[in-house]
Amino acid sequence: MAASSLKGFLTARAHIQNFSAASQLEPHWGYADRVIPCVVDAGSCEYLDAVYGGHDIGMLYMGIFWSSVLGILLVWAVARRCFDAASSFPSSSTSASPESLTVPRVSSLTRLRNTIASFARNSFLPNAPISIFGHTTRLQVLVLGILTAYLAILTFAGITYKTWITPVKNQPPGVNNTRTSLGPWSDRIGTIAYALTPLSILLASRESLLSVLTGVPYTSFLFLHRWTGYLILVQSILHTIGWIVIEAKLYQPQPAVWDGFVQSEYIIWGFVALGLLILLWFFSLGWTIRNITGYEFFRKVHYVIAMVYIGAAIGHWEALQCFLVPGLVLWACDRLARLVRMGMLHYGYVGPEDGRGKWQFKAAQAESKIWTDSKHGDVVRLDFGHRQAPWKIGQHFFLCFSDSTIWQSHPFTPLSVPEADGKGEVRHSYIFRARGGETKKVAGLLKRQLDQGKEGKTTLSVIMQGPYGESITDRVSAGNTNVLAVAGGTGITYVLPVLLSAARARRGNVGQGSKIELVWAVKRQQDLEWVRPELDELKILGHAKIRVFVTDHDGGHLPEAEEKKTVEGDKEASAVGVRGSALSSSSSDEASEVEGTARPDVNALVKQFVEDVALGRTVVFGSGPPGMVGDLRGAVASCNSGCRVWKGEERFDVELVCDDRLEW
Repeated sequence: MAASSLKGFLTARAHIQNFSAASQLEPHWGYADRVIPCVVDAGSCEYLDAVYGGHDIGMLYMGIFWSSVLGILLVWAVARRCFDAASSFPSSSTSASPESLTVPRVSSLTRLRNTIASFARNSFLPNAPISIFGHTTRLQVLVLGILTAYLAILTFAGITYKTWITPVKNQPPGVNNTRTSLGPWSDRIGTIAYALTPLSILLASRESLLSVLTGVPYTSFLFLHRWTGYLILVQSILHTIGWIVIEAKLYQPQPAVWDGFVQSEYIIWGFVALGLLILLWFFSLGWTIRNITGYEFFRKVHYVIAMVYIGAAIGHWEALQCFLVPGLVLWACDRLARLVRMGMLHYGYVGPEDGRGKWQFKAAQAESKIWTDSKHGDVVRLDFGHRQAPWKIGQHFFLCFSDSTIWQSHPFTPLSVPEADGKGEVRHSYIFRARGGETKKVAGLLKRQLDQGKEGKTTLSVIMQGPYGESITDRVSAGNTNVLAVAGGTGITYVLPVLLSAARARRGNVGQGSKIELVWAVKRQQDLEWVRPELDELKILGHAKIRVFVTDHDGGHLPEAEEKKTVEGDKEASAVGVRGSALSSSSSDEASEVEGTARPDVNALVKQFVEDVALGRTVVFGSGPPGMVGDLRGAVASCNSGCRVWKGEERFDVELVCDDRLEW
């Protein structure tokens, strides 16, 4: 920033420097140049020493802070690639040999790592207080606590704490300014708020550099993004209150000082920036999203307000744009990367069979099925093939239904196993419940197609972005890892590919090795038809136990009109029998059954599964309502015992992999 503009800032803030009479200017990064030598009274000179010294140390602290963040990420990235000894499922075309079903010798380093991980899960996996932090783990809150404590130390360290009573030029004796450490402290906390802005954007990026370096899905950073935003808001409020006290109370004469202060352009921009931060906070509240705006409105408004806030913050203190411009660059790169990835998925050569024979953008055409349910919301299944590289199990795509609108996209996890056929085409299958918003509009569109007389399956144009997330099978080996999958409703899409991949890998070794089990809670027994082909394949493979819990006491039968609509939507889809009957199983070794109408006791199911394990460690995969995921966290945490893992009892090494996209 030019010295002349900064001179205006300092005049407004009564920093009592005479730039017109300056013989030399001393530059300070992120602040106004300082006039040297100081020619005002001794008290004011000491105060200026405190102001500039505190600011310089604060900028140094912010450099240390960002160096620490980058250093942690670098060490994490190197350690992840050097010491990650986890293995993935083998391809489903090969069978695990009996020898592979024995427990391999574990090195001391691996045992130590597993022991530490088990201790950590036992302590930090359960939910933190939900009323304060929402559905998140103690580990997330611990990281937030460490960050907050670190920033609190940086807020108060290196500041000269003293009070100076200084005379006011051209005022009668007895009219004095009270200069205190509140000024340097308010500047420091404002500087930290600016420095946190790019971190907040980095934590929210879908095309996440953090995920590339750490292997942690971008969704796991959303909790820290939210609370980093809260920290910025609190710091901004404290910064504002501090300077209001100084300018409205401690500086004299009043009200002349205050009137000049609030009319300054940079102060007006500061109030605008604070107002925008408060709007960001209000629109991000769960109550606001549920009762006023809806998620799509929140998401779009959030983007706009955040970018305008950064502009207002630059207008407030341009010298600190070194922290704000990188935030804008990160946001722009994230948006550009999304467009590029979408183009890579859909832009290609359309052959003569389409009558075009040219390069163009083409949406996927999904075959659709719909199961109507007036009580809980209709359920839609989409199936289509697309030529692309297979994604990793556990990753998800953002789908835009262009027949409805091109301005919205929603995240969905494929329930199909990602395998390319001979033409390079990978099969996509999705299911979602249409309770409201865009998904309800899509379900209505499909039902209108049926009402217009279209027979069989209806079609829907789909534009994809992705895949996003990380592989969830990297911690699972073919022969000696037990797999328990717990799902609620449409959460079955997250766990079903894991089960199919595991069962295919164990093909030909039924009755040997590790356990595979699915626990699925659904509203109605008819809901099993959503994934009937996949369930049938699991039963044919003969290695997975399937346990279904029907939770709606009034949902055993479809109303006649709804049953008719379901059959019309797909002639292969039909309502199954009354609740309480057992599913047929083609395997004599593994039973598939409906176990009544009560909600499953997740804690008891997990503990019973672990107790029955004879060999190897256990990985629990979970997806469903936040309450179910919270119960899973507590249950898995209680099953871990670091001491017994160190003694070689792998049964007490229990890991949870869950779909935390549902918790934002």
